[in-house]
Amino acid sequence: MALSKLQFNSINVTPAASKAIRFNSGANGFETASAGGNIALIKTQTISSGTGTVSFVDGTSSVVLDNTYKEYIFFFNNLHPSQSAAITFNFSVDTGSNYNVSKTTTFFAAQHDEGDSEASLGYDSDKDLANATGFQRLDFSTGAQNDNNFGGYLHLFDPSNTTFVKHFLSVSSTVHSNTYENNSYVAGYGNTTSAIDAIQFKTNVGTLDAGSISLYGVN
Repeated sequence: MALSKLQFNSINVTPAASKAIRFNSGANGFETASAGGNIALIKTQTISSGTGTVSFVDGTSSVVLDNTYKEYIFFFNNLHPSQSAAITFNFSVDTGSNYNVSKTTTFFAAQHDEGDSEASLGYDSDKDLANATGFQRLDFSTGAQNDNNFGGYLHLFDPSNTTFVKHFLSVSSTVHSNTYENNSYVAGYGNTTSAIDAIQFKTNVGTLDAGSISLYGVN
């Protein structure tokens, strides 16, 4: 089938900023509509030395974590632990009174050392959870040397839904304590039909002393 080229001014649609062109409901013409996929910054928390936990609680300190958005993304920038440690998280269904939602998760990672002497990719059953309430780690371990840090993101899908479990997935890049690049992939679900209204991040040992975590809502 041959494709016909259309000139911009041959489409009878009034241009509008940040809008896309789509077929109308009758499929016999075009119209402008929201481009979709926009993300809105909700809150950024900047971490200072000796920070034990970083929490995002719906309705507290300008945090939105409800049915306003169907998807939320947490971005981690230059997290630096006080000692070699893993970044972990847990959910709450009671606005942060308890962070103990049961989760079933998977964890696999790729790593490569600076000396190019070792590279691997594999599943790590020591770092997943099987319907357990503990904190889930997002990485193998992040080193505490001055230039070591953790970066990545965590997607949380439809946390306010009261019919289904709550899915999430994360990808991160970190400098392991033994000068390894470690690329970790974590996914799973919070095994609850209650609305998740808070999330907490912390290291499995020690504290965080630098970096930031930003929460976005996805339209």
